[in-house]
Amino acid sequence: MGTMTSPPQRWARAERLDAARTLDALQEVTGVRLTLEGLCPGGQVGTAYVRRPDGGRSVLKWRPHSRAADLEAGPLTVSRVMRHAGCPAPDTELVAQVGHAVVMVQELLPGAKIDHLDHDSLVRALELNRLQAGRLAGHPGVPAAELFLRQDGPGYCLHEPLRRHGRRSAALEHRVAAIGAVHPDRLVGDDAVHMDFHPGNLLAAGGAITGVVDWDGAARGDHRFDLVTLRFGVHGGGADPGVTRHLDTVLDEVPEDVLRPAWAHMSLRMVDWAIRHFAPSDVEHWLDLAEQRLN
Repeated sequence: MGTMTSPPQRWARAERLDAARTLDALQEVTGVRLTLEGLCPGGQVGTAYVRRPDGGRSVLKWRPHSRAADLEAGPLTVSRVMRHAGCPAPDTELVAQVGHAVVMVQELLPGAKIDHLDHDSLVRALELNRLQAGRLAGHPGVPAAELFLRQDGPGYCLHEPLRRHGRRSAALEHRVAAIGAVHPDRLVGDDAVHMDFHPGNLLAAGGAITGVVDWDGAARGDHRFDLVTLRFGVHGGGADPGVTRHLDTVLDEVPEDVLRPAWAHMSLRMVDWAIRHFAPSDVEHWLDLAEQRLN
């Protein structure tokens, strides 16, 4: 285990949604008054349940340091394309620029998030993933997903925390940068890529997947990237052991020029986030998985 060289609190943490203040600001900008019902479970930045003036319920989402035009050109277009293709993506009911942030109100889909992925849910998730292939061929304006293997991402995928945290994390960052030196830093392809395709963003009811939510980072690329995200999402007990083995077998068939940079991105993303937000044991948890395919 690497020795800690800097305390976790040294690093900036992600901003979180202040739902009440956001609703007040949204009303000033749009004239629409929504009533706060409570925060949604899970997530690192925060979403909330709200009630519309017509009495219906929706989900309030907040993306700091963003531009509405960029979200429309990328994530909102991707989710709309996938919704039309038959994926249960939520409809976006309202988008507004509120200061430095984009505030969105989206359809509240039925079902509850999947806490534990079983075989049937994995089969359905793989079917949804295949549905993403080639979907953006007619939408050339959607940007390709950036991997940040050589430079910091916008508030995530930061390299310096890994360099400073300990020997294992520093060695991982070195490998990530080396992979970035020989692979494009943007995904290649015309597939829709969710970018955060893990069980917590899959809703299920009655044995069916009823929702795929949180498309805020969606982009163009190779749909198999999302299978790497799914594998990270079930690490440490998020799926039956047989399900994890099945998913590993699927990943074994993904070409190295797709799998290796995708794995490097997710390794950087999860280890950096753990260093800045969680306990040292959580950092080791993600290092254990990262090293499985990067050593």
